[in-house]
Amino acid sequence: MSPHPTGELFRTGTGSDLVLTRTFRASAEDVWASVTESDRTARWFGPWEGDAVPGGTIKVQMAFEEQAPWMDMRIDACEPPQRLALSTTDESGTWRLELLLSEAGGSTQLRFVQHLDSDDQIGEIGPGWEYYLDMLVAAHNGSPKPDFNDYYPAMKPYFTALIPRT
Repeated sequence: MSPHPTGELFRTGTGSDLVLTRTFRASAEDVWASVTESDRTARWFGPWEGDAVPGGTIKVQMAFEEQAPWMDMRIDACEPPQRLALSTTDESGTWRLELLLSEAGGSTQLRFVQHLDSDDQIGEIGPGWEYYLDMLVAAHNGSPKPDFNDYYPAMKPYFTALIPRT
């Protein structure tokens, strides 16, 4: 079964927000642990090390990328178990991310938001986050890991079509 893209693009006063949502049959605390505890993030994104405090910087390994690089990531906000805001800067610019959790009726919804200054790379960024969030679901549920080749370039047209035509 091929994965289906779920991302939505919303205009903001400073650019756009790329929003992807996943739902878990678990408590917000359990999902929070999956996105904040190093041994659990290692299963779907990569491990991290350092003093994880708001305003602090941790080192995160992108374990499922070529050469598994490490990067510095700043913790902009941490409000367990509802909101985690992170940012990092690389050769592509600054990446500003938010993970927003809400629990209702025995399920937790995770809204992943990337605040974009430009839509230029959405055709690459969107499929990548779909893949990583499906990796999170697989790690959380104990199901087989997805294959990145099912996401990119197959999902690129979906994401580029989200860009409003002016």
